[in-house]
Amino acid sequence: MSGNGSGSGGNPAFPSLRLVPAGMALLPLVPLALFGGASWFARWVRPSADEWCFLPLVRDEGFMALVNQFYSTGNGRIANGVLVASYATFGVAGQQWYAGISAAVMLVLLWAWAAALLRRTGSRLPRGVPLFSAATVLALFCFASTNTYKTFFWPASSVSHTFPPVLAAAATIPALLATSRRGRALAVAFACVVGAVLGTLSEETSVVALTLLAVALLLGRRAFPAGQLAFVRAWCAAAGAGILIGTAVLLTSPGSRNRRTRHHADSMFTPESLYASLRGYTQVLHILLTTWQYVGAIAVGVLIGVLARRADGGIPRPGRRALLLLGSGGAALLFSGYACTVIAYPAFGPSVATANRLWNDYLFPLLLLLVGAGGLLGNLTVRRYRRGTWPVAAGAALLCVCVTAVLAVSLRDLGSDMRVRATAWDSQDRLLRERAAAGATVLPYKPLAISKMLEPFSGNGKHPWPASCVAVYYQVKKVTDGTDRQG
Repeated sequence: MSGNGSGSGGNPAFPSLRLVPAGMALLPLVPLALFGGASWFARWVRPSADEWCFLPLVRDEGFMALVNQFYSTGNGRIANGVLVASYATFGVAGQQWYAGISAAVMLVLLWAWAAALLRRTGSRLPRGVPLFSAATVLALFCFASTNTYKTFFWPASSVSHTFPPVLAAAATIPALLATSRRGRALAVAFACVVGAVLGTLSEETSVVALTLLAVALLLGRRAFPAGQLAFVRAWCAAAGAGILIGTAVLLTSPGSRNRRTRHHADSMFTPESLYASLRGYTQVLHILLTTWQYVGAIAVGVLIGVLARRADGGIPRPGRRALLLLGSGGAALLFSGYACTVIAYPAFGPSVATANRLWNDYLFPLLLLLVGAGGLLGNLTVRRYRRGTWPVAAGAALLCVCVTAVLAVSLRDLGSDMRVRATAWDSQDRLLRERAAAGATVLPYKPLAISKMLEPFSGNGKHPWPASCVAVYYQVKKVTDGTDRQG
């Protein structure tokens, strides 16, 4: 038994994990119920914005036609086009299924990542806590957003900005589990492949990942044990090379060139653009810092820090490396967040400060950073006070549950708005299909916007482009603004 009395012999200062209340095992039901409700609300999702264009293209010309459109004329994101075509193949139903399927995939990836991290560090947690932690962090990411619809329910946005940062984190799982020479070689190869996919999936996530990889390489021996340094360097180099390869494919594509020309992307490094990007990024940081629900990520970390134990029952001691990784990681994320704002500014202009989906690529790792900070705080608490830390764990868990309840109320209100739009959309859809079947070539379409989504003729005609896609969707020559403007 160690000198601090923390062995597995049952010192009362450190209650055995076998004595954890059964409620800990039930905790995951809280955030899982939230995801279940959100997936049920997804049945009210209907086409809007880009989907008006995606759905008829896949319907009329097939899966690869949309992938080619992304590469040749859209934005060059091949992997992005593949994922969009995957749900667009099933029409409106594919949009409705996407939320539940993507939530399940992301949750499994985060749960597996948490388990791999525990195994790598030689730590263990009470049953249910890893799943609860993964689900709570994912719930904060998806539902504490300033626009949950665009983050979670709008597939086109989720594919570009919600799923990629989770995939990037999950790419480290093989590296965390690798214990043999063959396992490390497979992990390096996997990192390169996933990096290439990320490079053609999301420019912003690629920027964040490259920044973090560069910092990991620069830290070297100060952040990683000498015996693991060669593997860490090889893995980071392979992941970075994969991202650069994918990014090169994207940037040299006709679609990316068209997009850069259309939005005058060569202006992003002018002093005016850099200053405007900094101003917008400052507004984003202010919004994130004042979104109180994100304190739930710190509470998750505190819960983990208080309950984590080594295999021998002792309390882990993170040491200076953990502080170095947190500090350098925070600095890297702040820098990469600004870089993401810079590359998005030519296309979005001042709206980079309000287009929340553009933040998700660096918001997700920021939430993980908050979990890490909370973990150190919880670990410090249990090492300093030893006795009486179970109330701290219970308080952290209760705070997570309360935040989840607040998210559920907000989600319920959004679900009501979605149901109202879906009812109106279905009614108009039936009418337009009947008129088109009767031979009409020009149809009146009434915009049905939700959560600041683009619709034909919305914003007093500021965004007319979806109208042509709506006409193709209903197989007519033209749609006109059907809004009743009398009175």
